[in-house]
Amino acid sequence: MRKVNLTGLVLFTICSLTASIQSSAQQPQNKNQCHEPQLVEFDAPGAATVSSPVCAPFCGTVAYDNNDLGAIVGFYTDSEIVPHGFLRTPDGNFVSFDAPGAGLGAGLNEGTVAYAINDLGVIAGQFQDSSYVYHGFVRHWDGHFTTFDAPGAGTGAGQCTWAWDINVFGTTAGTYVDASNVYHGFVRSPQGVFATFDPTGSILTYVCEETCLTPDGTMAGDFFDSSIVSHGFVRHPNGTFTTFDDPEAGAGTAHPPQGTYPFSINFGGATTGQYFDASYNAHGFERFSDGQFVNFDAPDAAPGSAAGTRPSTNNAEGQVAGWYIDAGGLNHGFLWIP
Repeated sequence: MRKVNLTGLVLFTICSLTASIQSSAQQPQNKNQCHEPQLVEFDAPGAATVSSPVCAPFCGTVAYDNNDLGAIVGFYTDSEIVPHGFLRTPDGNFVSFDAPGAGLGAGLNEGTVAYAINDLGVIAGQFQDSSYVYHGFVRHWDGHFTTFDAPGAGTGAGQCTWAWDINVFGTTAGTYVDASNVYHGFVRSPQGVFATFDPTGSILTYVCEETCLTPDGTMAGDFFDSSIVSHGFVRHPNGTFTTFDDPEAGAGTAHPPQGTYPFSINFGGATTGQYFDASYNAHGFERFSDGQFVNFDAPDAAPGSAAGTRPSTNNAEGQVAGWYIDAGGLNHGFLWIP
């Protein structure tokens, strides 16, 4: 369950309901706690056990998304440096898969990457073919695939359609690169109807990944203006945009470009992400649906563009999870509660 309840009474009620449904469950000793936290590590069967410069830092097993039933998707690289998509079921079993047309050449790091899964078990992602062109895919719950390219997507090496997000109705969203290597956003209906888009003033549009498309079709991302400064956007179901900047974001154009970078949107329309200030320090933010911002930093996060606080996702309560980088260059997870 993603929703975190804030009172002991509600927690006790949930524990009681769970116990009544699961006859084998034991009554919790502490009425304010259903169970102790647990961290389960896993590797996809067949995943490489040694890193390689060809795939680093993404060698081995990478998990990108999970649904409310506990299924997890991502990809792994095998010993031949071939990426394969995987589905880890709630009982811990793995299903490995390759999208039709995915490149499978040894040492080439082509292949299939699964990015998102909805609560019906439908998976969205991208694959790279033997010509190094990326295409989007949807893997349906029965295992069959639909592959697609956004209208206007380029067909040269490195050009692409990247399907990042899928909602419970099967709508997908992502980014495509055209023949001039310009980035644009797209949304695709379950029936295969596309809408492509760019916010006004955009020279590069990027829909954020995994948790950036709500059930009603609202999505989030960022775009660069002609000065190479990043701005956040929310695209509403009717095709209109709300664009925004964190009040403390800088406007410099060195690498990385300063500005505002949304990474997630929740059911209530709150977005979370990262901004770079005028000194190129990275901070976290949450922007609520009424336009109000709250900025924050993990206490031990180091300053700098290569460090700082990096939110990844926010839930229905507005709680934010992500990671931060300390002064020694190590990554640590965090949970921020507004």
